[in-house]
This record gives sequence, structure tokens and C-alpha cells, in this order.
Amino acid sequence: MSSWSQSTFVPPSHDPREWMVYVIDDDESMRLSLDALLRSNGLRVATFESAQEFLAHPKAPVPSCLILDVRLRGESGLAFQEYIARNGVHMPIVFVTGYGDIAMTVKAMKAGAVDFFSKPFRDQDMLDAVASALARDSERLAADKATAVLRAGYDALTPRERDVMRLVVTGMMNKQIAAQLSVSEVTVKIHRGQVMRKMAARSIAELVKKAQLLDLPAQSPE
Repeated sequence: MSSWSQSTFVPPSHDPREWMVYVIDDDESMRLSLDALLRSNGLRVATFESAQEFLAHPKAPVPSCLILDVRLRGESGLAFQEYIARNGVHMPIVFVTGYGDIAMTVKAMKAGAVDFFSKPFRDQDMLDAVASALARDSERLAADKATAVLRAGYDALTPRERDVMRLVVTGMMNKQIAAQLSVSEVTVKIHRGQVMRKMAARSIAELVKKAQLLDLPAQSPE
């Protein structure tokens, strides 16, 4: 059983000046060097000697990335990458190492790493990788927020409205839905209007897309 524990979080901030870069490296000189490089380019930075220290540090849900040494003292950066993925931490990772090889690089990249650098690396290459990682995380957070809004709309539907929605997105007409649900066509129209309003859908095509984003179970006409 791993000794790593779950992260803690603080209230969100949407100010780009608060976007974070985390660094885990047991080499103090490397931590100081990366801290200076990133701060000189306007980024907020938090550095750690171990994965455990990183996990114990509160992390705000703002666009963030992690610069991670592959070989930490008594810990494997690649194993830590797998651990945080299993525990729902989707922060993009940029790996650094003084002992890299092709197999290690391939494994890290297949697991979703943004980049993999052998020490020493060019400052600009690192800055480019961090910019790419932050952009990726920004897109992820925006998508998560949009999905949360969709989920809130769907949760606000009554059970009957959900039934109607699931049939509407299959392409069924009001008359067909009324027959399948054993209700009047007028009732279907009322529920359909409520669905469109609560889901903030301006068209059936938009409603279909939102249903797909929510990954709703398919329900075909009988």
C-alpha cells in the first residue's frame, strides 16, 4: 500500500496570475533553478523535495502543471504519475531526469506526460513545455466546468422530463413520445419545453450534443 495521501484543495481562483507550476525534485539546486526561471517569466511556483510534500500542500483548482523528477529519493516519478492518475489528479506532467532512457520516455509519454527532458535542458524548451501544459490544463478545467453546468441542468429535470429528453434526442416526434409514455401530446410539449429551458438548449441539435456530453444511456424507440 502506497504511503502517498490524497491532495487537499482551496477555493478556486480564475485569475491567470495565480496559475501554478509545481516542482518535485530532490536536487535542491534544480529546484532553485527552476523556481528562478519560472518566476522570472511571471509564473507562480511551489517546489517540493518529495512527492509526499507535494500531496500535503493545498492546491487550488486553477490551471496548473507539475515538473517531476523521474528518480526521487526512495520514490519513482513514473509510479507517482500512475498514482495521481488513479486518484483523480489530472495535472499535466513535464518530466525531468539525469538518467533518462528511451523506454522510460515512452512509458511516461504513453501515460500522458506533456514532455520529457534530460538534464541539462534548454530554458526555452522547458518554458515552452510548461506553457503547453498550462494551456492543456486550462482547457480541461473549462471542459469540467461546462460539464458541471450541464449536469446541474440535467439534475434539475423531473423524472418525466428526463424520460422525454431521452426520447427527444433519439429523433422521436411528440406524438410518438406521447404514445410511448402513455401521456397526451400536450403534456409532452410542456415537458419538452421545460427540458429545453433547463438544459439551456436552443435547438434539438444542441440538446443532442449536450446529451452526448453527459454520456446519457441510449434509449431507442420501441
